[in-house]
Amino acid sequence: MTDSAAHLLRNAVQALPDGRLAGQLAEGRPLRVKLGVDPTTPDIHLGHTVVLRKLREFQDLGHTVVLILGDYTARVGDPSGRSATRPAVSGEEIDANAETYQRQAFTVLDETKTEVRRNGEWLDMPMEELFRLARTSTIAQLLAREDFANRYAANTPISVLELLYPLLQGYDSVAIRADVELGGTDQTFNLLLAREIQVAYDVPPQSILTMPILPGTDGAQKMSKSLGNYVGVTEAPEEMFGKVMRVPDAAMPDWYALLLDEPFDPGRPAVESKRSLARAIAARFHGEEAALAAEAHFDRLHVERRAPAAIEGADLPAGDPVFLPGLVGDLFGLSRSEARRLQAQGGIKLDGEVVGPDDLELPAGRLEGAVLQVGKRRFRRLRAAPQA
Repeated sequence: MTDSAAHLLRNAVQALPDGRLAGQLAEGRPLRVKLGVDPTTPDIHLGHTVVLRKLREFQDLGHTVVLILGDYTARVGDPSGRSATRPAVSGEEIDANAETYQRQAFTVLDETKTEVRRNGEWLDMPMEELFRLARTSTIAQLLAREDFANRYAANTPISVLELLYPLLQGYDSVAIRADVELGGTDQTFNLLLAREIQVAYDVPPQSILTMPILPGTDGAQKMSKSLGNYVGVTEAPEEMFGKVMRVPDAAMPDWYALLLDEPFDPGRPAVESKRSLARAIAARFHGEEAALAAEAHFDRLHVERRAPAAIEGADLPAGDPVFLPGLVGDLFGLSRSEARRLQAQGGIKLDGEVVGPDDLELPAGRLEGAVLQVGKRRFRRLRAAPQA
């Protein structure tokens, strides 16, 4: 095995077929390395960067990354790992998300070595072509997928569109003549099926490289925005640092291996390991100076138990008294029921003092000039209501 092959394979889960990628690299030509993403949500989180960082390694070795924004497949919805049909996303939302996703992907990828395509270029095909694509696979083959098999056994509906999804994704590899395709371990079936579809269209079959799935900040489930256990790549450095510091100790080896590409030292104090990881991640997306400032912000809040040095101001609403759950909801994007629940749990403070669960209406005079704290990291300095 060549040094470049060993480097690319070192933290991957599988490279299939065995020896295929090493053989392609030995040919000495630039490879077309594919990643397909469906822009059903606008933001990239650290879980996405595991595969993006591997793509960047291919770029640094002289290969071309083909980033496919699935504007057509997103309308179907990837069924991988799903126990029910995904909700539909509007075309306008998909297009807007695609622009944001592309911009954020370039925080990791080299834009000059990336070819960006949308699969609407070729999937908006005549019906005759769709029939030809459908003939490449069987229902029995598709139902062999674990997620489909489980849903079929449980008598849970599977739409015809969902069955088409792996075929459409596979045709992407035909259209761009992919040499290699990357994905998470949950994509293995789709990536292998794409090889068979390429053969059916007389295109040399790709090799596939699957990467581990990063656990979220809860250390248990896959990182996901819908689960709230994510760290977004465009989040403020203070928010990044604080979220990483909440990652359970048991997840540290995976985070180090997948995000820092360096060994985790089990003999090092856990808090030091987390601080090092948090600084490195904040610095990657915001720079060293911002990372150090984020650490100082964290210490001020969680070690020294003080409010941040700079706190955003906010006007009180007109009227006296002020309904506190309504104020908290308006300032921090929460529902009133969520705000009341936080207050009942002791999660709302004024000038560092916990607000009691029954203090729902407070005099405006008590709130003017006070620092309102919600949770551990959200603050506002309250100002008198503007004069009418």
